[in-house]
Amino acid sequence: MIPRLKPAIGARELAAAFHPPRRDDVERFERSFAELMGQKHALAFPYGRTGLMLLLEALGLDDKEIICPAYTCVVVPHAITYSGNKPVFIDCEVVGFNMDLNIAKQAISEKTGAIIATSLFGYPVNLDQLDEIRKRHPNVFIIQDCAHSFAAEWNGRPVQKEGIAALFGLNISKTLTSIFGGMITTDNEDVYHKLKTIRQQRLKKPGWGKGFRRLLYLLAVYPAFWEPVYGLINRLERLGLLNYFVKYYDDSKIDMPLDYLEGMCEVEARVGRVNIGRYETIIDKRRAAAQYYFKCLTDRPDFKMTPEVEGATYSHFVVRVDDRDEWLQRAIRKGIQLGWLIEYNIPEMEAYGGYPSKDFPVAGDYASRAINLPVWGGEFIAQKVVKLLKRYCI
Repeated sequence: MIPRLKPAIGARELAAAFHPPRRDDVERFERSFAELMGQKHALAFPYGRTGLMLLLEALGLDDKEIICPAYTCVVVPHAITYSGNKPVFIDCEVVGFNMDLNIAKQAISEKTGAIIATSLFGYPVNLDQLDEIRKRHPNVFIIQDCAHSFAAEWNGRPVQKEGIAALFGLNISKTLTSIFGGMITTDNEDVYHKLKTIRQQRLKKPGWGKGFRRLLYLLAVYPAFWEPVYGLINRLERLGLLNYFVKYYDDSKIDMPLDYLEGMCEVEARVGRVNIGRYETIIDKRRAAAQYYFKCLTDRPDFKMTPEVEGATYSHFVVRVDDRDEWLQRAIRKGIQLGWLIEYNIPEMEAYGGYPSKDFPVAGDYASRAINLPVWGGEFIAQKVVKLLKRYCI
């Protein structure tokens, strides 16, 4: 079976995981990550959501409104809430997956502390519009959410550099991985030192047990995405038997992982540092797969494509279909996992008030119709996917 995602980990990451630990493993990873992103500083966290929560604290934001997308990973508003602030949700733009910045402009008030500018699925946020917002509201912080958009560019401008700080997720499903973990990057010296101090005060030093659990997880994941094995894994997942490992939210709860205040461990840092060396190959493959999908599927009425955007890094290649469940079932019978990443519109969730979908129509549409095609294997896998889709599904 062709999985919808596959982490770019191999023998080098495994070897790094078993390498004797060094006291500066995390610091070395941070330096390598900052260099890759072209920024002065990077700080590692156990999860990206932990980094965001403490970043808001470092910016002095408390009891403020934080503008964020209605259609994004739910851990973002969870982190906002845990920081003592309130998420204000904005619908998506019609022509892409990102937050509609025209609506965001209207939502800014004297209570607004920051805007989480998310470049969803690797599609860069419109930096020209963000520039206008920054000029009109210089006291509102711009935080770039790059969890899906490592070094994506808007007209040649790397999105991660266009704000007070940038947020990255590094779990096994992300473009780069350190098994779990997250990173905050910044060029601002004050923010860096404040955030580093807060991290030292708030996070516990990870114990050997956490490192051992992370190592076991890596050893389990490594063979799980091998195509002959993944069919069984996918079957177990569809039966709900792996929910403990793969389901990261509860519609009725605002929560964080049990170890969200336990720092990144050395084994994660070593794996992440090695994984950075694969970055160019990873992005080249994703872009090649996306180009093939654009070439072969654009004229299909069954798939509603997003516009092709220069500078996108395609953490996922997402299209919209009218009957998602039917598409998923058809494809799975032919050995392709066409998954979804965000199958919810956050304001509709019980935990966030259960707003009617009509209040956020575009986000609701994406939540119910979006599917993602595999991009991890480059054009080679994209060709196999398109061939099977055209032969059996479309």
